[in-house]
Amino acid sequence: MLDIGFSELMVIGVVALIVLGPERLPRVARTAGHLLGRFQRYVTEVKADINREIELSELKKIHASVEDAARSIESTVKSEIQQAEQELRSVEAEVNRAGEEISRAHAELTQSVSSMSMPHMGAERQQADAEAAADGALLAAPSGDVDSASCDVDESSPQLELGLGQDSHSAAAEPAKPS
Repeated sequence: MLDIGFSELMVIGVVALIVLGPERLPRVARTAGHLLGRFQRYVTEVKADINREIELSELKKIHASVEDAARSIESTVKSEIQQAEQELRSVEAEVNRAGEEISRAHAELTQSVSSMSMPHMGAERQQADAEAAADGALLAAPSGDVDSASCDVDESSPQLELGLGQDSHSAAAEPAKPS
């Protein structure tokens, strides 16, 4: 602050001693010390206030830049999410179209195979379907309601081979499902 060396302080002290005298010099020095201390504290407070204001303005600038960055990141993320959703919707539509095409192709293939089947294969398939329907009717009926006299079952059916057609009233004679 003030560049006063030791020799300059000695000169000031000697002049003050001569001007003020030995009785008033200690009281004046004490008062000057208090005033100098107050002045230093005041200067320190002013410096601290200025530094706080500078830091506050810097923090406000930083805060504004962080908010701007956050807004830009948020808008970027939202746009990316919307773009991803649109892409997913288009992929979903393509998958649905492909599924429909596969279903149509499967139906056409099934129709063409059934129309192209050989005549003797068709008779065997009709016989197998009839046997499956008869087996299903036996399996669907409760075991207490079916007796061997009222059931029109072919003698070569799998139920008779297993012994299920003759003892239909017993609890252990539950028909097994064909695999």
